[in-house]
Amino acid sequence: MAYATGAVLIAALAAGCTSDTGSGESAPDGKPGTPTVSSAPPGKYRTLPDACRAIPQATLKDLLPGTADMPEAQQDKVFEGAATVTYDTDRRIGCRWKSDVPEGTRSIHLDFERVVSYDTAVSDDDRAREVYAKKETAADLPDTALPPETPDASPSGSGTPDAGTEGTEGTEGTEGTESADGTEGTESTEGTDGKGATGDTTPGSPADSLQPRLLDKLGDSAFLDDALSRAGAPARHRTVSVVFRTSNVIVTVEYTAQPAMPTEVPDSQELQEKAQALARQLVDSFND
Repeated sequence: MAYATGAVLIAALAAGCTSDTGSGESAPDGKPGTPTVSSAPPGKYRTLPDACRAIPQATLKDLLPGTADMPEAQQDKVFEGAATVTYDTDRRIGCRWKSDVPEGTRSIHLDFERVVSYDTAVSDDDRAREVYAKKETAADLPDTALPPETPDASPSGSGTPDAGTEGTEGTEGTEGTESADGTEGTESTEGTDGKGATGDTTPGSPADSLQPRLLDKLGDSAFLDDALSRAGAPARHRTVSVVFRTSNVIVTVEYTAQPAMPTEVPDSQELQEKAQALARQLVDSFND
């Protein structure tokens, strides 16, 4: 009788361990109260290319006009470039090229930044988006960065450029262009930086298309900035910057021109076209 009672008790215990909870769900796996931690995915790129080898020599010749007429030894020195000093070449690397010819000076600065998130809840790509967004905000793009068809692209709706843009400057020593209300523009001020192209900046006009702006179909996101400055009176230099993000890498291209003639203003369209062409070439190289 004692044996039978013990057998019944063991069978009951076994049935209790395997019975359904009544909810249709199995018992949770793992220790109670222990959260499941899943790391955010890493970025696409784990290394960076050699910045001083990132631009083909044929492209450098086009971006640095006049180098083809230099002695071979001088050409080699120009095309070699000068590496930017960084403390961690796996995270950031850059290079500079510069040519001085009778017509003026041209220079290129290339910067690669690989963004890494040390937060397991934030992916490298998400962190790179944050870093890129700060750069775009710091560029302070004018309202013309909006597509021309966007209503009220400028605050006043008159199509006049923001204060501080080069569109409000006249040619040095001459009066500016007539404003929308028929009054004459102010004279240009030496030492004042300007952005974008000169001339009519009414939305949809040719000059408006050269204003600092967001760029489509260039990496995951991109923008262009265009600044005209004085390198030392009365000479002017213009720097066109193209910044784009591809996954967790942010690339900055700076293309600068300073003509030898102090009265000559570097052409926005030429510099922008070449800077964008270089940026597209770099995007393609990352995707290879």
